[in-house]
Amino acid sequence: MDRRDFLAISGVGLAGLALPFGTRAIAAEALLATMDVGLKKAMADAALQAATQAGASYCDARIGRYLRQFVITREDKVQNVVNTESSGVGIRVIANGAWGFAATNDMTTQGVANAARQAVAIARANAKTQTAPVQLAPTPGVGEVAWKTPIRKNAMAVPVKDKVDLLLGVNAAATNAGASFVNSMLFLVNEQKYFASTDGSYIDQDVHRIWAPMSVTGIDKASGKFRTREGLSAPMGMGYEYLDGDSSGKVVSPNGVVNYSTSYDMVEDAIAAAKQVQEKLKAPSVKPGKYDLVLDPSHTWLTIHESIGHPLELDRVLGYEANYAGTSFVTLDKVRDHFQYGSEHVSIVADKTQPGSLGAVGYDDEGVKTQQWDLIRDGKLVSLQAIRDQAHILGLDHSQGCCYADSWSSVQFQRMPNVSLEAGKAELSVADMIKDVENGIYIIGDGSFSIDQQRYNAQFGGQLFYEIKNGRITRMLEDVTYQMRTPEFWNSCVAVCDKRDYRMGGSFFDGKGQPSQVSTVSHGSSTARFNGVNVISSARSLG
Repeated sequence: MDRRDFLAISGVGLAGLALPFGTRAIAAEALLATMDVGLKKAMADAALQAATQAGASYCDARIGRYLRQFVITREDKVQNVVNTESSGVGIRVIANGAWGFAATNDMTTQGVANAARQAVAIARANAKTQTAPVQLAPTPGVGEVAWKTPIRKNAMAVPVKDKVDLLLGVNAAATNAGASFVNSMLFLVNEQKYFASTDGSYIDQDVHRIWAPMSVTGIDKASGKFRTREGLSAPMGMGYEYLDGDSSGKVVSPNGVVNYSTSYDMVEDAIAAAKQVQEKLKAPSVKPGKYDLVLDPSHTWLTIHESIGHPLELDRVLGYEANYAGTSFVTLDKVRDHFQYGSEHVSIVADKTQPGSLGAVGYDDEGVKTQQWDLIRDGKLVSLQAIRDQAHILGLDHSQGCCYADSWSSVQFQRMPNVSLEAGKAELSVADMIKDVENGIYIIGDGSFSIDQQRYNAQFGGQLFYEIKNGRITRMLEDVTYQMRTPEFWNSCVAVCDKRDYRMGGSFFDGKGQPSQVSTVSHGSSTARFNGVNVISSARSLG
């Protein structure tokens, strides 16, 4: 599930989404509590010992406390405030060459040991039908280490009243600026995760994420026509400092639209959105045809996510996700032959270390130290995304550190790392890029999209569309949707702005797997230009 689907769901439904098994409501003050490291290590040791004694050749234990706070408002009303906690232990083993997994919320040494023995029994049962033993890439034990998201202000420590006041102030500002309806929300996550394995690792991590989405709608009462503009915030791996509205985090487009990087001014964006929906109501529909597209990072992240991030997941390439989320047009021979995925301007990097990103952690959920690696270099496909039991398929002697589980009760598996388009090396501003465009469209923000089961044919909308004529932004357009075939689109990239324009977007609720799990992932880029892209009008005429 992506954030557009998420926002389309009612406020009542929002509170129940993306919550781990065994979730319970707690008081806001309890969100600040932590578990004793000594207790976590004792439980981990109980699991490792019991699994080994039961015949496991490998065991890892994840002790997790998953905390979430959702604050949901509409106009002058608070629709919901939800504080939740889910705590327990997930144990994964290899026995007789097969995986086994069991989980428990009985957080005693005996309860954990029982779960470990159950995991071994499941592995032995799985081994009877397995055709080949698990091949686990080695990873060094790191001893006792800790990692924390480098936040300046813990969002969980901010009083609920302050958050409600912020959101109601945002709604009032949008309404006063002409909005007919406005929803604003805060999603806060803190994952307190402890990993231990028979490799000799004891890893304690404290992970924080934040997202402040909103939706502003304007209505023409005479015609009944309406237009909506979503907020231009990005979900981030940061604390409450992301909402301080610092001017250093603002990026002003050549036509005056304010975007955001490491700091978000929610009130400012709400006022801008209210004014822009009035413009959208009056803007003409795009004339279908071929255009050069100038895509802002607030838009490009989604195109990267859907047409590069997902198709380069190794399990999807191998068909493991076919039943739920499709396959991929990418094949192993395309990696071997360095398939021309994009133009020479397209270099795509996977990175689980990028500060402020949603995917940043010190170690993944297999205890592998996170890293950065190339997926596409100068347009050529060079690698995929692989974890410990997949590494040998790519001829690697190590995991790429992109294993994740959304809960202690879920088994960890390969999940997309941050996947980003590198900034251009030559100095190039957005204004300079636009100067050379004769007939184009400048797109800001992500919108609705669709993509086929092999991630090959797709179409994408956006939030704000501006016509470019002879190197100048002339007017706002509406109903813009561009169509693409993945390799053709990325090979049409003729320029990427330099690192001064680099920003991240991302998905706070990216779905995968059966039973479904959600993860968070960022995608960075600078503004990029794509030539000769087919654009259609999404306008609808009823009656």
